[in-house]
Amino acid sequence: MKRRRAREYALQILFQLELTGSEVTDEIVEEFWEGNDEDEEVREFTGGIVKTTRKNLREIDETIKRAAEHWSLERMAAIDRNILRAATCELLYRSDIPPSVVINEAIEIARKYSTEDSAPFINGILDRIAKAVRPANRGK
Repeated sequence: MKRRRAREYALQILFQLELTGSEVTDEIVEEFWEGNDEDEEVREFTGGIVKTTRKNLREIDETIKRAAEHWSLERMAAIDRNILRAATCELLYRSDIPPSVVINEAIEIARKYSTEDSAPFINGILDRIAKAVRPANRGK
């Protein structure tokens, strides 16, 4: 559950950064945590997702574009786009986390924060990405 919370926080920060057109800085992350009594493990996992996603945004977006047949990133809801970005970040850069865990977490977050249609949409795109970037781990 701690990692789920961290992923939800990462989504919130990524969404905020996109809406404001800001880049991730230590000050923005610290400001996010003000008044939030969260443990260091959650903060570190959140920060890792946010910083890695923003650092590699171009590659992450290209990966999503290739997997999202007939969908441009601009047409996607901002919340869905950022769920996909965070999960794609984990699929590309966190080989210690099984693809099925990344995908299931993204689906649950989509169910909580987005529309009824978002979970299957996100599932389909992330499944394609997982098969492309980690073909040996399909069932894991």
